[in-house]
Amino acid sequence: MDPVVVAAGTALVGAMATDAWQHARAGVVGLWRRGRLDQAEMVQADLAQARTEVLAAREAGDDTTEEALAGVWRMRMQQLLRDNPELAPELRRLLDETLTPHLTPEEREGVTSIELRAAARDHGRVYQAGRDQHITER
Repeated sequence: MDPVVVAAGTALVGAMATDAWQHARAGVVGLWRRGRLDQAEMVQADLAQARTEVLAAREAGDDTTEEALAGVWRMRMQQLLRDNPELAPELRRLLDETLTPHLTPEEREGVTSIELRAAARDHGRVYQAGRDQHITER
């Protein structure tokens, strides 16, 4: 699954319990309006229902429900991008500008998306890491 989709699904569910919810919902529904207009109203209703479930889960201390909902939205976003790959930059922008900034620092750690690319030529070496890396050469 696309790392941006994974991060966006997680961040969307996290944003459901924040003050950024209205912007997050509008951004996600906007993606559907551009990619699958026929599903936009249903997505808006599904988001409202998911938010109700997230708020109840947080009240009950139920992390499992939040993770399950994030999985559902990851799959839905993945399908949307599979059908409309031109929406990928918009999803990335929604993630970076709307969803992630309003999450707690702990929630942000769960939505980080890193893309690494490298090329080595001749006798060159490439070392890449998404987090800590320790290299000892002899």
